[in-house]
Amino acid sequence: MAPPRRLEPGDYRDLVRRALAEDLAGGDVTTDAIIGQGDRASGTFLVKSPCTLAGLDVALEVFVQLDPRVEADWKFRDGDTCAAGVTIGRLTGSARALLSGERTALNILQHLSGIATLARQFVEASGGTITILDTRKTTPTLRALEKYAVRMGGATNHRMSLNDGVMIKDNHIRLGGGIANAVTQVRAFAARRVVEVEVEVETMKQVDQALDAGADILLLDNMTTDDIREAVRRCQGRAKTEISGGVTLARIPELASTGADFVSAGALTHSAPAVDISFDIQPA
Repeated sequence: MAPPRRLEPGDYRDLVRRALAEDLAGGDVTTDAIIGQGDRASGTFLVKSPCTLAGLDVALEVFVQLDPRVEADWKFRDGDTCAAGVTIGRLTGSARALLSGERTALNILQHLSGIATLARQFVEASGGTITILDTRKTTPTLRALEKYAVRMGGATNHRMSLNDGVMIKDNHIRLGGGIANAVTQVRAFAARRVVEVEVEVETMKQVDQALDAGADILLLDNMTTDDIREAVRRCQGRAKTEISGGVTLARIPELASTGADFVSAGALTHSAPAVDISFDIQPA
């Protein structure tokens, strides 16, 4: 399996620029009053709870934009798992830059590491018998970073945008004249593209309709475990299955035992708690 795609600077430079503009509108009055322009300092990132890291390069970019000469000494990489009490890296540079960028950098690093940590927990709970997918339930403008964090946790990205795959959901079905008609319309619209058609289903009747219409993947939405097993049985050899709705970390072992191919969890990105990481600054 190919390693997960890493972030490119273009994925986050403008975002960091806007984040700093938000926090430093008019300057940092406290730091500017107390710290001299030429003062230097070093800052240490300390992990205070077990986690999987994500966002180190993005956090560093915060300080680089404030002080292009800042130096970083990372002890870990994104995707690494750390125990509580571990120092993950040290930065040296302008004291003003380290103080003014501290909160923005920590907000990013704690949030992305929280997502990576939760994703890793889901993957470990699956026992490798089902693929853990994320969703489009991401913070607006942060999708690239949040889905990157999912990858660092070992889970798999689903659609990055509405143009990245076909998913016929309940509203499409109602407005499109039913499952069969919706699938037919998609096939005609995307005739020149090789696409997999995924259809959301909630009942066994809809499972049969989607299979008869030639769907490639069935999104089993809010089904009981018994219904999921039955849907998987009906789909064998005809379509893949994805479990969705009501997915929690505690349910993953049970859902992994159903034989479904995928399970998607919006919680990976919209409900991951931030990791406790501190940035302690000392004179250099």
